[in-house]
Amino acid sequence: MAYELVVIGTSWGGLHALRRVLGGLPANFDLPVVVVQHRHRDSDHLLVSLLQDHTALTVHEIEDKTPLAPGGVYVAPAEYHVLVEVGQLQLSTEEPVRFSRPSIDVMFESAADAYGARTIGVIMTGANDDGARGLRRIADRGGAAIVEDPATAESAIMPAAALKLVPDARVAAVDAIPALITKLVVKSRKAHGGRPALPARKDDGSLRGTP
Repeated sequence: MAYELVVIGTSWGGLHALRRVLGGLPANFDLPVVVVQHRHRDSDHLLVSLLQDHTALTVHEIEDKTPLAPGGVYVAPAEYHVLVEVGQLQLSTEEPVRFSRPSIDVMFESAADAYGARTIGVIMTGANDDGARGLRRIADRGGAAIVEDPATAESAIMPAAALKLVPDARVAAVDAIPALITKLVVKSRKAHGGRPALPARKDDGSLRGTP
């Protein structure tokens, strides 16, 4: 079936990686993207602004019961777990998981349970193993697993841990991840029907069919 959701998890070095990935997605990318970036408990809303400056997609900080809209980017707030349900996001103040709140594992596992094979999961740079179990859940439910190449990640620990649990995940340098996500979405739509395919990017980063 066609993909309907992208989930991204990252930690140390994640701001730079997220800017590259979100900035590389087509302006008309029409799947919701849910992001967990490990943040200090006292961090403010600056992350949303820093990401918005690098993408044509609309970036939101998640509130409880936030509806998922096509092409929206939804960023986990500090000190809350994010639970994915079909069509919306919920927040939880349950205890930290593996010292993290928000937890990538919690978000990924709930996404896998809600969207199953319609999920694309992405693990990028980070200095712990949060997200590996969640990515395994996504893969087990038939979703796509993408891992930033540990050799090029600012911190290799998180992507290496993900590859240990999901050795058949697709591996890509951070700048290649947006094109890989888009390719997977296009391929799934051609195979299963649904909304029109997204345009592919040319080698210079522009979209085919545009000036």
